[in-house]
Amino acid sequence: MNKKKLKAMLAKLEEKKESLLKRSGTTGDIAELRSINTEMDELNVQIAEMRGIIDAMPEDDEPVAGGATPPEQRGAQVPGGGNAGMAQVLSSFGMNQNQRSAQPSDHFATMEYRQAFMAFAVRGEIKPELRADASTTTADVSAVIPTTILNEVIKKLEVRGRVWSRVRKLNIKGGVEVPLLSVKPVATWITEAKSSDRQKVQAKDKVSFSYFGLECKVAVSLLADTVTLEGFETLVIDLIVEAMIKALEAAVVSGSGSGAPLGITNDSRVPATQIVTLDQTEILQYQPWKKKVFAKMPLAYKAGAVFFMASGTFETYVDGMVDDVGQPIGRVNYGITNGIQERFGGKEVILVEDDLIQSYDMAAEGDVVAIFCDLTNYGVNSNMQLTMFRYFDHDTNEWVDKAILIADGKLLDPNGVVIIKKGAAGSGT
Repeated sequence: MNKKKLKAMLAKLEEKKESLLKRSGTTGDIAELRSINTEMDELNVQIAEMRGIIDAMPEDDEPVAGGATPPEQRGAQVPGGGNAGMAQVLSSFGMNQNQRSAQPSDHFATMEYRQAFMAFAVRGEIKPELRADASTTTADVSAVIPTTILNEVIKKLEVRGRVWSRVRKLNIKGGVEVPLLSVKPVATWITEAKSSDRQKVQAKDKVSFSYFGLECKVAVSLLADTVTLEGFETLVIDLIVEAMIKALEAAVVSGSGSGAPLGITNDSRVPATQIVTLDQTEILQYQPWKKKVFAKMPLAYKAGAVFFMASGTFETYVDGMVDDVGQPIGRVNYGITNGIQERFGGKEVILVEDDLIQSYDMAAEGDVVAIFCDLTNYGVNSNMQLTMFRYFDHDTNEWVDKAILIADGKLLDPNGVVIIKKGAAGSGT
């Protein structure tokens, strides 16, 4: 088969693809649409292979060096591939029974679904790609965010969120109670006449997760300025990340537990002896920190514990800690490497924004200024499934797009937390 005939066959494949594209834009039958998508995937493979074969062949009028067998007699063989690639391409013309099936691994990542999602978010147009995957309660006005957007959101949460990246992520059914073992057996010495008492190990304490919705509303006017699919997805990613990461981390630290996750600082299960205060004199001295903070952390929890505090607190009172003659405290935050290290007493210091944990100077008496804990003891339960809704705001005459995340979170083990609060002058406890 010569190159001219192959080009004619390629043109027919491309015409068939164009026809399928037109059908996909007009059909309202989801089964037919999926069949079209499957056929288009197969066509794309065939077209790519056909183009590769054509590019590797000489022109029909080009002389063959050395008297070699012309292409039509060689069966259009290509180096290293024999006739296998040609056989799969010719299958669409009934010339070979070996058909290739190329089902997409993720329906939400297909170009058709991503374009349909963009049409929904920008113009409110519900295409068949979205109807099949709408939520069961609001099937006419919701759509699952495409995988390409969802994966990028989660990735950026992990990178940007210094608190979020350290909490434990769970995916269990809401309302299920998780037992916590709080009673441990005690070994006793025995004699020939006396045996030890039988002890029953029980998990009396338990924690359960509820269903709380975290939403992010995006103005349609912002989205309307985006004309390309890539630009639209980038804009949605940035807007969702900016809003949701702030809310998630705020919930981990200071969530009320009512309509939102229960934050560390509001958890009544944290032992009272591990909630301490440092006054303006004590926070500048190394000994009060060791006595009232480090010594309060149970030995079993010290290994993974780190500090969370505002940059102003660290720079002013920890990094700025000096001895009696005004010199920096030796090896408090400086190690054997060059430069300043954000460490204190051998523990890492994670700096957070002031709106998450207030700096000591800005905090009022009794406010939390630092947390000493291992955040893997805090669990956030969510399947991380973001859902997009659209509604019309009659007060502003605007379409509003809203992303919702269902999640809950709380401390799994409150015994490994030390909370540091600001105390009145000379009243540290």
